[in-house]
Amino acid sequence: MEVSVIGAGVSGLSTAIRLIESGHKVNIFTDKSSPDTVSDTAAAWWYPFLAEPVEKTNRWSVETYHELVRLMEEEGVSCITMRLGREYLEEECAPPGWSHIIPHFRILEPDEIASGYCFGWELEAPVIEMHIYMPWLMSRFIGLGGEIITQNVKKISDLPGDLIVNCCGIGGRELCQDKDLEPVRGQIVYIKQDPGFGRFDQRPESLIYTIPRRDVTVLGGTAQRGDWDESIREDDTEEILTKCESLWPELDRSKIVGVSVGLRPSRKEVRLEIERLPSGKSVIHNYGHGGAGVTLSWGCADEVARIVSSKMTW
Repeated sequence: MEVSVIGAGVSGLSTAIRLIESGHKVNIFTDKSSPDTVSDTAAAWWYPFLAEPVEKTNRWSVETYHELVRLMEEEGVSCITMRLGREYLEEECAPPGWSHIIPHFRILEPDEIASGYCFGWELEAPVIEMHIYMPWLMSRFIGLGGEIITQNVKKISDLPGDLIVNCCGIGGRELCQDKDLEPVRGQIVYIKQDPGFGRFDQRPESLIYTIPRRDVTVLGGTAQRGDWDESIREDDTEEILTKCESLWPELDRSKIVGVSVGLRPSRKEVRLEIERLPSGKSVIHNYGHGGAGVTLSWGCADEVARIVSSKMTW
């Protein structure tokens, strides 16, 4: 089957790879490729964030977790590393639904909880260096026989192929006239200093994270819903640093090496479903992953491949 995939972010590339591995001929149509996609600026700590419905996103997240670990351990993808992180909460609650499935997850002891919080947990999860991982995905896709065609897709039905898979990210607001899709602006700071383990407050209204990578630590963040501004704001940088210092007092501002901004494609629920176009052609939508694009990438790619496999008479 000939498949046209819209979008070359982490979701589009992962999905295209899975479809080629399933025996299909796949072309990607996109107006932006790495390093110019929002995926390239992702902080990329595995963690389901701003992603619903949880009964599906938990499963997709766990599938991605295992695939990232496999890529690291079996294929030697060195830009994926396992790091410890601690999430702090203001009140006690049940652990996330995926907590019993990943290998390392535990509730923090009282003396491990940061000041101002009363509960929390520790997990070990993949951290992905997206400036290396995105070119690796592109190379993998092309190496399998895929082609990336630079084109600003204006109308889904104009694309060739037996099937279209739509991984357009925030572009779905216009391409699909999907007004449920909106940007959630994220600004991050890069610092040449290792905190030892990640520190997190994942509430959107107070979002704090320090994500240690091999090269830098990513400091965040912001979750500004409906904000399309991709310029760097100095007041946001100051707020991020102040918040991170509350969890990591040893933070050394003299070691800051960069700042970037990206727009998370947020939706009340991830859209992963089949639509039959008036032309008779079918499209599988796979977008609206919010702040969990990397975390959901392989799970959603596998879901698309399962759908295609179950409906081979398109």
